[in-house]
Amino acid sequence: MNAALKFMVWYYHPMLRKQEFRHLPSNLRQQIKEMRLKGTAVLVAVGDLFSTSLDLAPDEPWSMLRYDEVIQRWLPLANSLPPDMVNVRGYGSTVLDNYLFIVGGYRMTSQEITAAHCYNACKNEWDQIAPMNQKRSNFKLLSVGSKLYAVGGQSLCNVECYNPEMDWWNFVASMPYPLVEFSACECKGMIYVMGGYTTRDRNMNILQYCPTSDTWTVFESCEIHIRKQQMVSLEDTIYLVGGCIHEKGGSRKGNQTEDMFIVQSYNVTTREWLYLKENTSKSGLNLTCTLHNDGIYIISRDITLSTSLEHRVFLKYNIFADRWEAFRRFPAFGQNILLCSLYYPNVI
Repeated sequence: MNAALKFMVWYYHPMLRKQEFRHLPSNLRQQIKEMRLKGTAVLVAVGDLFSTSLDLAPDEPWSMLRYDEVIQRWLPLANSLPPDMVNVRGYGSTVLDNYLFIVGGYRMTSQEITAAHCYNACKNEWDQIAPMNQKRSNFKLLSVGSKLYAVGGQSLCNVECYNPEMDWWNFVASMPYPLVEFSACECKGMIYVMGGYTTRDRNMNILQYCPTSDTWTVFESCEIHIRKQQMVSLEDTIYLVGGCIHEKGGSRKGNQTEDMFIVQSYNVTTREWLYLKENTSKSGLNLTCTLHNDGIYIISRDITLSTSLEHRVFLKYNIFADRWEAFRRFPAFGQNILLCSLYYPNVI
């Protein structure tokens, strides 16, 4: 790879904004985009962490870890969050073109923010991008096609779209109503929103957003209510991980069994629900998960331990074998943990 091509691969999004890059042949621009996904797929954890493990120096500040699948250990990344991102909660995050985006959220003072940052795995460095127009927290940030969508937020139904080529946000069609404690994901080029509460009652509808027509529709109604779940998709199947589940007609308050660490699937083509796996010793709340290789990798809380700290556990749901696979305990206590999968070109 020559130096000019390598530079364009490393700094793909900034290149999109340059007139000279736009005049390149379309097949070359596509090749540059695809080359960002060459290398080794690595699990990365980001958050407010502190270590209790022998693998890491307990007095050394760090906020990013990578998982070495050969030695099955988490190791610190030679990087850390930008200072203005520390102690931010309720942000939205997603990966687009091998950039990790962390957007919005609120500070410990409960002040919501519009700030947006991206982490370039090819260069192992952070950069700031244009802020959103609307302050928002507890929303969903999704990548669809070549753009990002910030969906909803606390008492919000509006949606913003980020175009990396222009480095700006613009409002698109709003959700039919504001939601809290909902989740969403991209599937087959569409956005699907499930669960949570409206201002009056449970949201029993699956909402679908089409970026091409910029319209929202009620895709289907559900027989169960779920909230605070995580959602990922593979081809035409959405996987729902964890959350609180209520049967239709049950009380809004729920009961002691509502915290369910389970994996369910919903096929957007057949509209079929499947109840896949449950793990009774783990919590389905406040977990983080990502698709990586052949499974859904999950960091959750171990509810069997009696401690005032939230001890995290690291496991995997193998999609093709339909089974749990346990790993060594996540070597850190902490909060606000995000798990993602990124491609690194060389050994870090």
